[in-house]
Amino acid sequence: MSERVGPRAIVAGHGDFGVAMVDVVRRITGDANALRAVSGQGLDAGGIERAIRAAAEELGAHVVFTDLPAGSCTTAARRVARETPGLVVVTGASVPMLLDYLLGEGTGVEALQRAAERARDAILVFGGREGRDVH
Repeated sequence: MSERVGPRAIVAGHGDFGVAMVDVVRRITGDANALRAVSGQGLDAGGIERAIRAAAEELGAHVVFTDLPAGSCTTAARRVARETPGLVVVTGASVPMLLDYLLGEGTGVEALQRAAERARDAILVFGGREGRDVH
């Protein structure tokens, strides 16, 4: 039986953000090969850029998910994307976003937009002083 070949992506962010996100998604899906974590910890801007570029080439990734829109990993990923045809950067990564992208249909921009919508839909507020849920 051959291994399922699906989307491949990089998850990059501050500290161990990428490592934690990749670990959670791996535990849920059982797919240890779909995502690669990149940490900016201890790296300067050039080091982050080199790490993202190397991970994208090694994994064959077409998307880099990052934590913050103006963060150092996003800035580096955008630089790499400008030089890498077909590489897309998506910010605000979350578990629902990654799961939808990996388990959903397609790998293009439409799939990424759907994954972003899924992530937005997963944001809920429960409880509070009034004791009622807010949706």
